[in-house]
Order: sequence, then structure tokens, then C-alpha cells
Amino acid sequence: MAEHLGTPQSWDGEYRHVVTAVFVALLLIASGVIAGKKFKNISGRLIPESGVSIANSFELISEALLRLMEDIMGPKAAKHLPFIGSLFVYILVSDLIGVIPGIFPPTENINTNLSCALVVFFYYNYMGIKEQGIRGYFRHMAGPVLWLAPLFFIVEAVSHIVRPASLSIRLMGNIAGDHIVVGIFSDIVPFLVPIIFMGLSIFVSIMQAFVFTLLSIVYIHLASGSEEHA
Repeated sequence: MAEHLGTPQSWDGEYRHVVTAVFVALLLIASGVIAGKKFKNISGRLIPESGVSIANSFELISEALLRLMEDIMGPKAAKHLPFIGSLFVYILVSDLIGVIPGIFPPTENINTNLSCALVVFFYYNYMGIKEQGIRGYFRHMAGPVLWLAPLFFIVEAVSHIVRPASLSIRLMGNIAGDHIVVGIFSDIVPFLVPIIFMGLSIFVSIMQAFVFTLLSIVYIHLASGSEEHA
């Protein structure tokens, strides 16, 4: 891949996505510690800091995600915000780090994306069982018609199994494709033109993190046994 993207050979390797994934995780942990110190003083946060800061960025993202989740999930949104917020920020930073020349985003690798998708899969199933009980959760999957229950259950089971693969492949395809395009044009025209595609890459990164997170919110909502789907 490095040959096609015009990136240093030293970054080429089977586990390069692991290195960048760990780096993103450590970066976010450090950022969380810094922001946490700011949020300990609640009275001091009544008036936001001027300019851009880590604490302001986390606060802005949290508020935007909470509004989105409340529109979809209602009053249960706040309970799932820590999980959804962590997921969104991790995927977003993992996508954006690929904009830096010579660095491979961990989300262009199926293993990174599948790991995130499986965490979502186990989370929403766990929350569904926790809120509805095992019997209620599987009854929900069987559909409203008793004699069609086996068919409904098979269709629902296949749908649930496909979800992690769908989330993973969609994210990988878009991020990898975008990274390749930026690399190709950087090789062909190394001045000015790549800036345009880097801007497009930032937009794609944000949108893909949003789509992954939005679908995760919907899956959690459907599994929670809301009145609309009971």
C-alpha cells in the first residue's frame, strides 16, 4: 500500500494499523485526563474558555451527540452518551490522523473497524437483554405474528450478524479509498492540489465517523425495546 500512496516504506507493515490505533488510544486517554481536570471545577465551566481547547472540543461534541441521541432515543440517551461519545471520538480521530502525510489511519484496516463494530454489537445486545430480559428480547426478535415467528427470528438473526460486517466494510472502504486518492494526487501534483483533497478527506472522515455512530445509536435504540418497537 505504501508504494501506491507515496508514503515512507518504514510505515509499511502488517501491524501498522495496530501502532496507529494504540497511538490514537493513548492520545485520547491523555486528552481525557487533561479535559477531566478542567471539568472537575464545575463552577469554572459555567463560562466556557475562550478559543479552542481540548475541554471545549469534548464539551461541544458531547452536547451535539446528546441532542442527536435525544431525538432518536428520547430520555434514555444520557445513559448511553459515554459509550457513544467514546466511540465517535475514537473513530473520528482515527480517521483524521490519516490526513497527515505518511500516516495510515487505523480505520482503513478491517480489523480495527471490526473490533469497534463488535463492541457495538455486544453492547446493544447486552443493553437489550438487560432492559427487556432474555425472554422479552428474543420475543421481540420473533415478530408480532406467532406462526411467522421462526421466519422473523431467522431474518432478525441474520440482520444482527451482518451489522458488524456492514459497519466495518463501509468505514474501511471509504477511508481506504479516500486515503488512496489523496496519495495518488499527492504523487502526481505535490503542490497546492493535494490541499483540496486533504480538505475533502477531512469531510469524509467526519461523515464516516458520524454514519458509524448514527447507526450504532439506531441499533441501541431498536434493541432497547422502546414503545414504538415493542
